[in-house]
Amino acid sequence: MPRTVTVGLDGSPESRAAADWAAREAKLRGLPLKLVNVWEPVPEPIAQAPLLGPETHQHWSERIPREAAEELRAAHPEVDVLIKQVTGRPAEVLTDAAKDAEPLVLGSRGLSGVGGFMVGSVGLAVVAHAECPVVLVRAEGDTSGTGSTVPPSRPVVLGLDTRAPDDTLIGFAFEAAVLHGASLRVVHGWNEPPYIAYGLPPDLELNARLGAEEAAAVSEVLRPWRQKFPTVDVVEDSLSGKAANHLVDASAEASLVVVGRRIRRSPLGAHIGPVTHAVLHHATAPVAVVPHD
Repeated sequence: MPRTVTVGLDGSPESRAAADWAAREAKLRGLPLKLVNVWEPVPEPIAQAPLLGPETHQHWSERIPREAAEELRAAHPEVDVLIKQVTGRPAEVLTDAAKDAEPLVLGSRGLSGVGGFMVGSVGLAVVAHAECPVVLVRAEGDTSGTGSTVPPSRPVVLGLDTRAPDDTLIGFAFEAAVLHGASLRVVHGWNEPPYIAYGLPPDLELNARLGAEEAAAVSEVLRPWRQKFPTVDVVEDSLSGKAANHLVDASAEASLVVVGRRIRRSPLGAHIGPVTHAVLHHATAPVAVVPHD
């Protein structure tokens, strides 16, 4: 099937922000934009209510993607906007839609009073099981000043695990930097020895040596990618401490944060990993979760 940039649309401000972000991504990639609207079956008690019956529900369900498509075509006339309406459970429908998506984009509500995402059960389920990268985008107008309107000059941020680097994840981040005309900031976190647990004072010389070794490992992983993408300005940050904390901090100045999810074939549970889980809930920029082996 032809590839599309696909976005889940439910009419909320978050999903409309995701649709706008996805439209600009579709323009950059030269791909159509597909709006997927999921029409959940109407429960029997509601179906019997004259003002809240299935006809009324269907009317509003059809109106949401139609009006969104009209707005997107006006704002992005060079993008081919398609509409797909499906009846079913949102998580299952969107996960299925990810099979021909490049990428799949979802909206995510900012936590009240705090910079970050609130990722619901549908979003987590899709992120955990989708076969393509899933990007979560915040609504415009967030007090953090980020979200779908992040200036493209801000860097793409990649979370890198040097113990198990994956080509799919790293390649996505480099390609995103090229696509958006941005630099790439690679963030790697490592832990100092647990001195406190043993009642010992920090060994500054040992910490410096470990830090140099970790930084060298980052450079070694990135060396072939720098050669493959010579036009990308790469900044390497190997920092002591939790990787999730450093990625969340870096998201404040990012146009996109790229993290990975190891593919697990179990049909149950949302297995996305602790670092990715933390970034999804606390980052203040759009987050791309890339599945990999």
